[in-house]
Formats: sequence, structure tokens, C-alpha cells
Amino acid sequence: MKYFTLKELSHSDTALARGIDNYPTAEAISNLTELVNNVLDPLREKYGKPIRISSGYRCPSLNRSVNGATSSQHRLGQAADITVGSKEGNRALFEIIRRELPFDQLIDERDFSWVHVSYKKSGNRKQTLKL
Repeated sequence: MKYFTLKELSHSDTALARGIDNYPTAEAISNLTELVNNVLDPLREKYGKPIRISSGYRCPSLNRSVNGATSSQHRLGQAADITVGSKEGNRALFEIIRRELPFDQLIDERDFSWVHVSYKKSGNRKQTLKL
């Protein structure tokens, strides 16, 4: 983990406001490390500029608080929502991941308002979606 920290991957304003302990489990830390080493750090290298994590790990109570899907990969530490602050930049992130990096799911969220990316240690589907 060169460009991203566990702290930023588990930070949540909602968790802070609601007093939710969002510290990742050992399994989630392992999954987050895989996500960073295989997707996020290589993406940062290729993009050449900082990338912000808007949502990473979510413990079950935080996931419920933000109305996340019960099957959300965020709960396992396998997913992150990322942004560089512009739709154009987010579109560039999406295309770099789609063309050059391993992933399980890659989602254009709200016309590139942010990008959701997930990665599993095995069995990645390379599924792209638009929500």
C-alpha cells in the first residue's frame, strides 16, 4: 500500500456522526490490501495524480446506515468508491481500470460522479455497469 492508507479506506463521516466503529476486521484488511496493491496503487501510478476514496470499507452497521446493499463488497473490504473531483477525471479512471487493470466490478455511478471498483483475490468477473 503505497498511496493509500487503512485510515482513508475505512473513514466515514456517517460513522463518525453516528458513533459507529468502522475499524475493519482482519479479513477486510487483507481484502483492502489486495484491492490497493492490485488496482488502486497501479491506478494512481497510471493516472499520475491523487485519487480520493469517498467510500471504502463499511462494517455491517455502517452499511445499513447508508442503505448499502446487503451483498455489498464494501462490507468485505473488496470495494472502494473513488473520485478525482471531476466527471472527466472519473471517466479517465474508469477507462484506465477497464482497459489495463484487474477488477471484479467497475461501475460508472451517476454519469461518472464517482467510480465504484471492486477486486477479489480470485474469481474476478470483469463486470462493468452504469448506475
